Amino acid sequence: MIDMTASHCYQEEINSTSNRSSILYSSPTWEYFCNASMQEIVPGVFLGPYSAAQMHCLANLREKGIRYIICVRQDVEAHFIRPQINDPSFTYLTLDIADQVTENIIRFFPKVRTFIDEALSKNFKVLVHGNSGNSRSATLVLAYIMEKFGLGLSEALDFVKTKRASVNPNEGFCAQLSEYEPIYKARQTLNNGESSFSNRIRQKRKSEQLSEAVNDICHYDLIQPPPSPISCDYGSLEDIMKNNSPTATDFSNHLYKLWLEQRPTLTMNNMDERLPV
Repeated sequence: MIDMTASHCYQEEINSTSNRSSILYSSPTWEYFCNASMQEIVPGVFLGPYSAAQMHCLANLREKGIRYIICVRQDVEAHFIRPQINDPSFTYLTLDIADQVTENIIRFFPKVRTFIDEALSKNFKVLVHGNSGNSRSATLVLAYIMEKFGLGLSEALDFVKTKRASVNPNEGFCAQLSEYEPIYKARQTLNNGESSFSNRIRQKRKSEQLSEAVNDICHYDLIQPPPSPISCDYGSLEDIMKNNSPTATDFSNHLYKLWLEQRPTLTMNNMDERLPV
């Protein structure tokens, strides 16, 4: 399983770039290469253009361990930006998203997070691509990284640009990414609180069940001490001795035998049945 949250080298790399501007690449050759190919942004998550997911790229995708692909396009692009890998070992998630400032892209963030997490849990890698791999698909990757590493938009964007310099979400997408930070943090806080509360409830319930079982055992099954011969209807022990009644020892033995006959029995099986499962 690919554990992104345990990738300390990437966490340190993100932290080291969070307080500085994104790296600028002035070479046209580098910009073209970066834009035309895919890059691994964080362990297991690649970002690139649609040309990186064509049939002639199948061997490269397999070599890198990519088996999950997120294809981002809008209706007018569907005739050429579409799932190209006709192989049952690949899993696709196709999203209809327009590269417009008014597009509601934030609604896709949870679905993308679930899809990527599923791939990583199976030890596969994911390619997220759109047309150029710089706006829509980049926004989805940014949202995932923000949530996984607890970053704000500025920190995440600076880091992603060190991997793929051409990344450039439109203004509307950047605004939604900024709005997403308090949303995912609030959800994480709520989930952590619910988890802690559920654990306390479970522990309390187990404790109550055990107490009830112990009380039941004590109430029904615990052996009570034999009755005192001094408190019986024959009077005190001195009266018994004066009237030439049976000796005190005989009398105690008699009461003890009666108690043995009437006492409730308690076996280990009885106790096991009363203990909570």
